[in-house]
Amino acid sequence: MSDSGASRLRRQLESPGFEAQLYVKQLSQQSDGDRDLQEHRQRIQALAEETAQNLKRNVYLNYRQFIETAREISYLESEMYQVSHLLTEQKSSLESIPLALLPAAGPVASAGDESGPGARDALRAQAGLLPGAGGREGAGAGAGEEGKQRTLTTLLEKVEGCRHLLETPGQYLVYNGDLVEYEADHMAQLQRVHGFLMNDCLLVATWLPQRRGMYRYNALYPLDGLAVVNVKDNPPMKDMFKLLMFPESRIFQAENAKIKREWLEVLEDTKRALSEKRRREQEEAAAPRAPPPAPAKAANPFEDEEEEEPAAPEAEEEKVDLSPEWIQELPEDLDVCIAQRDFEGAVDLLDKLDLYLQHKARPQPVKELRAKVDERVRQLTDVLVFELSPDRSLRGGPKATRRAVSQLIRLGQGTKACELFLRNRAAAVQTAIRQLRIEGATLLYIHKLCHVFFTSLLETAREFETDFAGTDSGCYSAFMVWARAAMGVFVDAFSKQVFRSKESLSTAAECVKVAQEHCRQLGDIGMDLTFVIQALLVKDIQGALHSYKDIIIEATKHRNSEEMWRRMNLMTPEALSRLREEMRACGVGSFEQYTGDDCWVNLSYTVVAFTKQTMGFLDEALKLYFPELHMVLLESLLEIILVAVQHVDYSLRCEQDPEKKAFIRHNATFLYETVLPVVEKRFEEGVGKPAKQLQDLRHVSRLLRVNPESTTSVV
Repeated sequence: MSDSGASRLRRQLESPGFEAQLYVKQLSQQSDGDRDLQEHRQRIQALAEETAQNLKRNVYLNYRQFIETAREISYLESEMYQVSHLLTEQKSSLESIPLALLPAAGPVASAGDESGPGARDALRAQAGLLPGAGGREGAGAGAGEEGKQRTLTTLLEKVEGCRHLLETPGQYLVYNGDLVEYEADHMAQLQRVHGFLMNDCLLVATWLPQRRGMYRYNALYPLDGLAVVNVKDNPPMKDMFKLLMFPESRIFQAENAKIKREWLEVLEDTKRALSEKRRREQEEAAAPRAPPPAPAKAANPFEDEEEEEPAAPEAEEEKVDLSPEWIQELPEDLDVCIAQRDFEGAVDLLDKLDLYLQHKARPQPVKELRAKVDERVRQLTDVLVFELSPDRSLRGGPKATRRAVSQLIRLGQGTKACELFLRNRAAAVQTAIRQLRIEGATLLYIHKLCHVFFTSLLETAREFETDFAGTDSGCYSAFMVWARAAMGVFVDAFSKQVFRSKESLSTAAECVKVAQEHCRQLGDIGMDLTFVIQALLVKDIQGALHSYKDIIIEATKHRNSEEMWRRMNLMTPEALSRLREEMRACGVGSFEQYTGDDCWVNLSYTVVAFTKQTMGFLDEALKLYFPELHMVLLESLLEIILVAVQHVDYSLRCEQDPEKKAFIRHNATFLYETVLPVVEKRFEEGVGKPAKQLQDLRHVSRLLRVNPESTTSVV
């Protein structure tokens, strides 16, 4: 069918006035016969298949766009949390400006004068600066420090394990109330708590249901590092707010909207009051102090009066000119850079100032400028710390942290940058492993797990080398400690899927081989963690070897109990051919001499089955081998062999029928002269050194075969 014909047919079927019955009637009248109808049916079928393919393609594209949109929404959500935090901090700073500009004293104002002392006192009481600021708990405006302390003592006597809080001088209770804590990810209710807001910290205590009105200490958060975020109501989840304190966050629900609003307001007011108090303390500490009076010189009449030589003039320090416009606007420029997330520009301004003030005097104006700049440095550091917090979006890999890490290092916070970087990457590794979908096939899941983990580890190591190349070597020690901890997380997920799910020894061996191959790839960057993964897996591998050894021993004992000492009849040549291949894979190249006419094998079924199981156990165990497992593997192998050797020894001594006794001796020859040497050789090749215990066992077995009437037991 031509493209024009297909397009014409498509337009006809897609037309708004298309009627199927009329179309079929016209088609039957115009067709010459059955052949035309079949061809037309094929054209319609081809068009339907093309339409279905287009629909599938569009659905796939829309699904991809949906996934990308969901990722962007998740990223933007974390950005909005940060913007909300920044806006809250800006609001606090702006609201504290009027308090700072109020005059210290002035004439008595009239009742309607908003600038008088009454207005100032109202503003200061609202901010918590007057003694009555904590009156929300019942301490009135006239209550003194003693009353506040009594109120705090009375309330905190209901909280177990917080007596140390009363040791802070000047601490008093501002607000308290019941809350319900929810889990951040799934919004599931966790527990009932009670919040105690002091003038410098927030105490969270859990409710004790068995003791009415009593609580247990849960956490204490200084207000300096606490951010309050309003959570938008999304029924049935409403009246909630979030507390952000690096590196964690908690969500609480108030009893109603009014109490939630009170919590948000009192938290912001108390934080603002504390910030204002700290600012005043810094200004007082930076103020110049009068020099101590010089001690009076004691008069000594016996000493000759000597003219005091004038002291050498001190070298005059270079005066500082703070008049340049860029210095005057430096604090505001830093605020702009922080608000616009121009971290590099902010650090460049700080470096420029340090270079300008180098080797110069430090008069009072310079100290005041330094105090303002130090406050911005603290804000910048907090923002950079939040950028590296695990609560932020982890997409983008380790390179996404480079910007914040490099600026923290420039600010002299290399150790903190290293700690936050490694904490961020640890969260990323855990999230990647947790999000990995568990497949039905264990080996497929292990391939994906190793790819995800070791790729992340390799990227982290390369990024660490790039970011911290010129820093203190202690950071490299911290990285190795982190890498070992990350390997522990990986091994935990690995063992849970491989060893604790009772997989076969062959599957476990393949999975360990995959993990070790990925681990050896880290040697390309000079990091060898093979010994770490071996040390972490040794206990699980020991358990797997012991478990599989016990299975083989039980199976061998069961076959021994039913042993009739008869030749094997495989019935078909194909079965005999398969057995030859299996024995050749086990290393028994001379198996032909034990086969008879037709499909008979001149060996017992028990001995043949034991040979295949033992060689299979040895081959899989050698894939798991490393030096720490040497004795475990050797002792397990000896236990398995002894079960068969002792059974043959017992049968030789107990059997009275000469014909059966000859057949048992024939099986013993196969076991002692063919199987045991192959086991000994393969063990030596896999381990790298011979095993004296296996040689001694073969020597004892040969003595038993030579003197089968001996009563010497094999040990």
